[in-house]
Amino acid sequence: MSQSTDLPRWRTDDLYAGLDDAHFAEALDLARREVGDLEQLFDRTDIRQGGSEVTAESLAHALEAFNSVLERLGQLRAYVYAFTTTDSRNATAQQRQGELTTLALPLSPLRSRLTAWLGPLEEGDLQGLLGTSELARDHEHFLRRSVKYARHQMSPGEEDLAARLRPSGAGGWAKLHGNFTSQLGGEYRGTWLPVTALRALATEADESVRKDAFDAEIAAWQGSETVTAACLNGVKGEDGLLARRRGFADPVEPSLLANSIDRATLEAMQGAVVRSLPDFRRYFLAKARALGKDRLDWWDLFAPLGESATEWTYAAGRQFVEEQFRSYSDKLADFAARAFREEWVDAGPRDGKRGGAFCMSWQGDASRILMNHSPSLDSVSTLAHELGHGYHNLVKAGRTPLQKETPMTLAETASIFCETIVQNAALERAQGAERLYVLETQLLGHAQVVVDIHSRFLFEASVFEKRAERDLTPHEFCELMTGAQRETYGDALATLHPYMWAVKPHYYGSTFYNYPYTFGLLFGLGLYAQYEQARAAGRAEEFHRRYDELLAGTGLADAQTLARGFGIDLHAPDFWEGSLDVIRRQIGAYEAAVG
Repeated sequence: MSQSTDLPRWRTDDLYAGLDDAHFAEALDLARREVGDLEQLFDRTDIRQGGSEVTAESLAHALEAFNSVLERLGQLRAYVYAFTTTDSRNATAQQRQGELTTLALPLSPLRSRLTAWLGPLEEGDLQGLLGTSELARDHEHFLRRSVKYARHQMSPGEEDLAARLRPSGAGGWAKLHGNFTSQLGGEYRGTWLPVTALRALATEADESVRKDAFDAEIAAWQGSETVTAACLNGVKGEDGLLARRRGFADPVEPSLLANSIDRATLEAMQGAVVRSLPDFRRYFLAKARALGKDRLDWWDLFAPLGESATEWTYAAGRQFVEEQFRSYSDKLADFAARAFREEWVDAGPRDGKRGGAFCMSWQGDASRILMNHSPSLDSVSTLAHELGHGYHNLVKAGRTPLQKETPMTLAETASIFCETIVQNAALERAQGAERLYVLETQLLGHAQVVVDIHSRFLFEASVFEKRAERDLTPHEFCELMTGAQRETYGDALATLHPYMWAVKPHYYGSTFYNYPYTFGLLFGLGLYAQYEQARAAGRAEEFHRRYDELLAGTGLADAQTLARGFGIDLHAPDFWEGSLDVIRRQIGAYEAAVG
């Protein structure tokens, strides 16, 4: 943990001098006034269900005003989030977050009103607006999605109430989970360590270290199970009830609409995933053999194998990422160099800092990246992954906030692509024991995104089914979690992790947050295969252009439409099997390397 003091922290003073800066207070006041002005505009022009006629002029006023408010609030939220995620004990940051939540409360009801106002539009009405208004044409996808969402709205009063209760309902439970678990820790060999540090020890070579850290982590989660179970019951209870009241067939359906895919796409992907599980079990059993065991225990999943010829310090990883990005294009490499130069990355783990990694828009075409670096190729891959998100933000920077709204399925495209660039380069130069090290890094990540995420999907589906009847106990959550893990990992694991439902913050946010990562991995691998074909044919620059256009348009069309532009049919099992075949070949190489 001492290394964290030497790792970079992200810059925040390019926006405001601090949370007590008078300019920040002025920006908050301005945002509050703009939200009030937006409410008045909606009331004045009767934007509501059954309200005024949707004309090109009234639509332009509504979209321009809404985009303006979203732009300002997005920047303020990012600024405050930069403090709450790196120090959950920062009382001023928590207070500012509360102020932002309160002033933004009207936005969700206003969004519902806008959706309901647009809902009755027939195809002829839409064509009329698109033919007379450039702004409408620019927001065609948003308009069409609004019409779809309108079919699943409750009454205006109910939507307004649900939106206003969210921060103290599911949103409040999610906030509690985030703050509470960021401060959680356990006793490890006589020393108290944050849970993030305990989980980081899962990558140690010494099995006794991994097992002791696992035991300490499980004890910490068990000691907090009353709080985390209350949080999960609160979130899933509200989400399940609202899905039923809005007329969705099941809790999965709202996620399909949010992710711009249809059920046929999800089923084609999930079917391919299930068919790949025996192949992943081959990987787990090969890893167990390499570790001298019959089967893996949970604390072995992240155990290192092979030897790296490179000491993956943060500086070494940063240099490697930039070099490999340049093998793809100067634009991508120059972007990475700028991110490092302008201090976009908060790299080191520390007490009170959120675990995991993410990238968020900052201002203009800039982003901020949080990660918890450890000296491994996996951390280098994480850096490349999050820079991919930043690159995505860069190429869609010219869009309005409503045009930038990207479903999770497509939000992972650039990140997986960038991660693949780096991992393939590492494998290409690896020899001997280092080859096993790189293959292990690749397959470890793929197994998490395919196998573990499928277990999360099964778990969440079962939670929604049972939570419709009553609150679930911590023991029941653990039983559902281990049941889902058995179904996906099979007999390849001897020990499971019953508290993964408490570990993963995704369960406390968007419904079925996880499967879009599987989509992103397999879609990204499919696109990367097309890039390799284009490069071999001397058409790399043409691919660069089409790829950037796809990223810039992820808020302008559904996934099926965008994929079709690359000749991909998301309903076809062959596409998903093709991407999984890439992983199957890696598993075969891994088995050969293990012997």
